[in-house]
Amino acid sequence: MDMHTVVVGTSGTTADDVIAVARQGARVELSAAAVEALAAAREIVDALAAKPEPVYGVSTGFGALASRHISPGLRAQLQRNIVRSHAAGMGPHVEREVVRALMFLRLKTLASGRTGVRPEVAQTMADVLNAGITPVVHEYGSLGCSGDLAPLSHCALTLMGEGDAEGPDGVVRPAAELLAAHGITPVELREKEGLALLNGTDGMLGMLVMALADLKSLYTSADITAALSLEALLGTDKVLAPELHAIRPHPGQGVSADNMLRVLAGSGLTGHHQDDAPRVQDAYSVRCAPQVNGAGRDTLAHGRLVADRELASAVDNPVVLPDGRVESNGNFHGAPVAYVLDFLAIAAADLGSITERRTDRLLDKNRSHGLPPFLADDAGVDSGLMIAQYTQAALVSEMKRLAVPASVDSIPSSAMQEDHVSMGWSAARKLRTAVTALARIVAVELYAATRGVELRAAEGLTPGPASLAVIEALRAAGVQGPGPDRFLSPDLAAADAFVREGRLVAAVEPVTGPLA
Repeated sequence: MDMHTVVVGTSGTTADDVIAVARQGARVELSAAAVEALAAAREIVDALAAKPEPVYGVSTGFGALASRHISPGLRAQLQRNIVRSHAAGMGPHVEREVVRALMFLRLKTLASGRTGVRPEVAQTMADVLNAGITPVVHEYGSLGCSGDLAPLSHCALTLMGEGDAEGPDGVVRPAAELLAAHGITPVELREKEGLALLNGTDGMLGMLVMALADLKSLYTSADITAALSLEALLGTDKVLAPELHAIRPHPGQGVSADNMLRVLAGSGLTGHHQDDAPRVQDAYSVRCAPQVNGAGRDTLAHGRLVADRELASAVDNPVVLPDGRVESNGNFHGAPVAYVLDFLAIAAADLGSITERRTDRLLDKNRSHGLPPFLADDAGVDSGLMIAQYTQAALVSEMKRLAVPASVDSIPSSAMQEDHVSMGWSAARKLRTAVTALARIVAVELYAATRGVELRAAEGLTPGPASLAVIEALRAAGVQGPGPDRFLSPDLAAADAFVREGRLVAAVEPVTGPLA
């Protein structure tokens, strides 16, 4: 476990803190102000619980059953029951990093003092995170409205010492055993606490935050591979000139063009159009790379804006307001997050599509401007990278299906009380799959483009310093260069890891300086 500690206060959290807890095992600590806010809000809930008038979530049933007033003797059972009954997920286990992000973000809202839970409930959640205990959460069960109900319920079940969880050793055991082994006392839920543990957009938000971090790295990697492909295809870098992008001032476009221009600095392969009379200008997949990559970057910027707003939010129903009122609301609806999750999947699919088109161009002897068919050593005897492009095309096709938005769908639930839902959790799950596919697609272009550049170098042309640095690092990582056919899958897997782990960007930046 990382010894870094994230302090949770009353005013939200940051994307960096989410990633530190979810991926790096950072410890979590409640601030003194958060403990104070929790206690103050709980006093308000206790006062309402003592009154005869029904208050939603405090002394009533839930959802379509909210019309029933619950007597004091049954309220603890009511809170236990909502957790047990809502922990109804099915399917594969959700990844550890997603569950940790989900729990941390729910803790962030509890710490705001807007939910009315006791400080000990929030502390128990922090203790579970710090112990490395990960509740078993299943892939299906959230409609993204009233929050990520089933996923959060499985987490709340662990706090109660029920259900299954994964220990820090990765072994799934009964939650009661894991809590006992770490000296954590299960919580005994009181009025409103079960409901407060379930009502949030925390799962979809956690996945959004992590996808934004992953995509930021992938967009920089895609700028690099696009530049390498342009170089291997003897394209022109004149289309990357800053003055051309200044007259269409989309911020991301200018950033991508600048990244590509810096990667191509000093190359002896660019600007050879004069050697190929029919080619007045490069194909769209080469010439328009900054426009497509840049539009995706601007989509990421919008995604970060939405994520930052949500990270500053306290999402629950009902909420305890600063003036002491406890009010029902619709802030748990996942639409703002769901839309941007879908938007990111669309942008990522288009980036995958243009990336594959450049790869195909590198392999086609009729369009590669002198490269051997399929970049093969002895075409006909060797197939070269023919099937690597098939794999890339299959991934692109999958990404196009994943780009179909989930947020336009809605299946009414809870006897028509929850008659319009966001499907934000589903949007987040498919975006995670799309991000994984995109890294592989970029890796295939990297594999093909570096081989193309090396083949040009063998002809006596001089690649740029950045390209040579990439090739050196890639070969050191075990990814082989041109030569006779061999078992390709290990090479492609190594190239995928090289991209996904940020080593491509790290290889270039000592030459280019920091890329955006």
